[in-house]
Amino acid sequence: PPLRPETAAYSFPRRIMDSTQRDFSAPATKGPDPNGPYVGPAITRRQEKWILAATIIASTMTFSDMTIVNVALPVLQRELGASFAQVQWVVESYTLVLSALILAGGVGGDLFGRRRVFSIGMAIFAIGAAACGLAPSAGLLVAARALQGFGAALMMPGSLAIVSASFPRERQGHAIGL
Repeated sequence: PPLRPETAAYSFPRRIMDSTQRDFSAPATKGPDPNGPYVGPAITRRQEKWILAATIIASTMTFSDMTIVNVALPVLQRELGASFAQVQWVVESYTLVLSALILAGGVGGDLFGRRRVFSIGMAIFAIGAAACGLAPSAGLLVAARALQGFGAALMMPGSLAIVSASFPRERQGHAIGL
């Protein structure tokens, strides 16, 4: 027989759920169809705007940070006295850590709460950005960029998941499209 959504095979830990998550393993608590999807917590339009603002800003930061450093490479190489290989690592350390840990960031959001992991990722990303600005050497800049990549790996999967979980199905397409 096919597995039903309420079986343990689909359940996530409920002990760490936050207000931006839907527990799709739980039976529907609202709506006309008791076997339909979980309707989730009601949020106001003002809360929706803040959710969109936070997730759009986070996504913009993570995507633009992959390429924006390329503009500053000649200056970084000159000012820090970096070799060509070190300059390559400045670019690649961010992308390498992000791509290696993005799935772990998504799983972390499922296990510990999307909003919590997203917020931690944002804090780590900001600390990494400050460390990049203060880095006195190419080696420390590479390490700071890797720290930024770790923060981005926590933020990026959570941003889309938070939007999907926060908006009603009829407005999700519009919210995700922004």
